[in-house]
Amino acid sequence: MGWILLEALVALLLAVVIVWFTMGARRNEPPQAPPPPEEGDAHGDGV
Repeated sequence: MGWILLEALVALLLAVVIVWFTMGARRNEPPQAPPPPEEGDAHGDGV
């Protein structure tokens, strides 16, 4: 009986680790690069 409970506990812990690992990877997304400047707006005056 104890062996079955131990196996169930290991399976539960493994599932929690997998979910935690995949959620952590999704949370740490790389920052987005700024968009390139538009043509004719080299000085930022908008003209």
